[in-house]
Amino acid sequence: MLRKEMGKVKLSLEPHPRICTMLASWPGIGNVSLIVARYLKDELNAQEIGEIEPIPFFEPVGVMVENNVIEAPSFPESKFYYWQDDNAEKGLVVFIGEEQPSSRAYELVTHVLDVAKKLKVQRVYSCAAAVTHVHYGGESKVWGVATKDKLIGELKKYDVVLKGRLRIAGLNGLILGMAKERRIDGICLLGEVPLYATQIANPKASLAVLKVLTRMLGVDIDLTKLSRIAKQTEEEMERIAKRATAAFIDQFTEPIWEREEEDEEDEEE
Repeated sequence: MLRKEMGKVKLSLEPHPRICTMLASWPGIGNVSLIVARYLKDELNAQEIGEIEPIPFFEPVGVMVENNVIEAPSFPESKFYYWQDDNAEKGLVVFIGEEQPSSRAYELVTHVLDVAKKLKVQRVYSCAAAVTHVHYGGESKVWGVATKDKLIGELKKYDVVLKGRLRIAGLNGLILGMAKERRIDGICLLGEVPLYATQIANPKASLAVLKVLTRMLGVDIDLTKLSRIAKQTEEEMERIAKRATAAFIDQFTEPIWEREEEDEEDEEE
């Protein structure tokens, strides 16, 4: 297969459908973005078409050992995948970065957008978490932002929440700011994540985002598996919450009858 190099980017395929979009994803709060990208890539059976060389952006700080034998240093992957419909009319590039670099983030995103330009991507999507006071068992709504006013009207068609003012941390936000610099349309969909559960993977928020994103992309995938995982995670969170509540009650509350006994002893003194 022909391999073409673009600086630190290696592409094995350069498709050019009539309409091409891109979903770019890195880890973030609740792992919302990565769950969306990986699930979409797997369900569409998108093929790997390229990668960004990791060495300029990541420094390994250790090695793995298997059966007492040290393995070679490994790096986080930053790969491009591609899917198109049967008529080659509509194409989707999915970029998945396993980690966000601690430095040179702007340069890394530049490489992603270079590929977007080369493949004539018309719109870049990203996903993130919207941290709120919502309960884990409640509905996970989807917020939306865009790189220009014209796209806000489109977002309204999908009943997303328009907050007006917010901050999107990390590369899942940065890529849209840089896309705007390069005059590429961009939309970010954010799934609501409880404030107290930001360190836990949240497939429920990812499911809510995917329902909106697939409609926007005009693709049809089976969400049954992710729905099941989201339900299982929600049930586990409920069990954890009940155990935590029980532990709190045991440690920080005192039965009424014990307080009455203490009151009687105080009166005797």
